[in-house]
Amino acid sequence: MSEPERQKVTAPWVRSRKRRQGADPVVWVTAYDEPWARLVDRAGVDVILVGDTLAEIVLGYEDTLHVDVDVMAHHVAAVARARPRALVVGDMPWMSYHLEPSDAVRNAARLVRAGAGAVKLEGGHQRLGAVEAILAAEIPVIGHLGLTPQSVHAMGGYRVQGRQVEAAARLVEDARLLSDAGCTAVVLEGVPDVVAERITAEIAAPTIGIGAGAACDGQVLVLHDLLGMTARTPPKFVRRYADVGQVVVDAVSRYCDDVRASRFPAEEETYHGSDDLRRALGG
Repeated sequence: MSEPERQKVTAPWVRSRKRRQGADPVVWVTAYDEPWARLVDRAGVDVILVGDTLAEIVLGYEDTLHVDVDVMAHHVAAVARARPRALVVGDMPWMSYHLEPSDAVRNAARLVRAGAGAVKLEGGHQRLGAVEAILAAEIPVIGHLGLTPQSVHAMGGYRVQGRQVEAAARLVEDARLLSDAGCTAVVLEGVPDVVAERITAEIAAPTIGIGAGAACDGQVLVLHDLLGMTARTPPKFVRRYADVGQVVVDAVSRYCDDVRASRFPAEEETYHGSDDLRRALGG
């Protein structure tokens, strides 16, 4: 018998995934195009995040600040064409929600029209106006606190956040604000495990950890990191599940060897013309 079709993941379903209420941890992973979205969906992930990390992972920039809404909408649409069961979350890029709330709503709507079922944005109390405006437009929002990559210059680099009591308390309060506003989930990146544990225990929205320890309600990783496809040294919190990069190098190297040795294409990889066609062409 064929496997029964799994139900489409929705933002309300994600919002319900609190481990303290008996839910299993929710699984997120990034993807930036149709082939990878199709594969990770087959693997069974719950949420596909079209992250602005594509600036670094796919486009070769040094940070996430070099993509705009046009680029993000392009990649959201590519992921959505895989028609995944997983919820597609579109990352709102730098300066797409930092000015007027009306701009934030307009830019969020572009990602929804491209195929996102929710949008993600970084920041706590200072972004609450944008969050509330987008939610008022009935677009689900994912919050993102802690090490927020769009703030790399303000933070002085990619540093673990919330190590001091005062900073940790601000993170707890910001998470509470986002949850109370109605966010579907809150991503916690690069924070001590005890801070993530406190936030997870206090807020109604599920927490999604990336470098935030095991107490969160779910986890997210960059796909290319967990597959070993990036040139960068992976962060401490990454577990590599495969070395796909080396698999690709080995396969393409064999292809190069076969072409140069005239082993490719072989007879079985060739469309053969008839003898009559060969004679007509002077062969």
